[in-house]
Amino acid sequence: MPAEPLVCLLPGLLCDATVWEPQRRSLSDLAEVHIADLWGLGSFQDMAIKVLDETSGPLAVAGHSMGGRVALEMWRLASDRIRGLALLDTGFHGPRPHEAPARMALVELAYQEGMAAVAAQWFPPIVHPDRVSDRALMDPLVEMVCRATPQIFGRQQRAGLQRPDATSYLSRIACPTLILCGREDSWSPLAQHEEMAGRVSRATLRVVEHCGHMATVERPAEVGDALRNWLGSVESQGTP
Repeated sequence: MPAEPLVCLLPGLLCDATVWEPQRRSLSDLAEVHIADLWGLGSFQDMAIKVLDETSGPLAVAGHSMGGRVALEMWRLASDRIRGLALLDTGFHGPRPHEAPARMALVELAYQEGMAAVAAQWFPPIVHPDRVSDRALMDPLVEMVCRATPQIFGRQQRAGLQRPDATSYLSRIACPTLILCGREDSWSPLAQHEEMAGRVSRATLRVVEHCGHMATVERPAEVGDALRNWLGSVESQGTP
């Protein structure tokens, strides 16, 4: 019998394990689940190496936002271990010319006014407009960001500005790949997920309705269902 892959869940920018908790519960009857801690590291390659080093055997890797970039790095570094990829609300291109000032302005805000000020400015534009006043959604997100520090935020933002462009190798990814996006994700728009799905040979595109960038917590049940279906396709292919 082939070994079942360990499911690795990779959080996004300024996110910790809490954003993946609904999906951890959803998948726990199907596989062992590991939620990575990506705080404190200054490059996506270092983040990928950390997760590869702290796990063993075959992996099914799901990454949200920044975590999706790290998942792609894990595939690039150790494709023989990656049995499946799930890329949620993320991208694959390199840094855009306009990004650095906006990213570093948020880091400066963190140092000057604190992480709560960052959360207040950052979250409203990226969640679905109907959810901005939903305290059950927003309060835990703000509390999560406030558990980080300006130093952690600065390192992650600089990692984002140095991210590799994955365009050249997307076509070589042959494992079952879920590409999921909130319909109203303005941070990582649907169009780039459609392009990504067109470049990956075994990709399944899933659009989550009435959802912004934070799909794992905005629409946890829908994301959980999509991941369960994806994991079924990963496990059914076995181990080469």
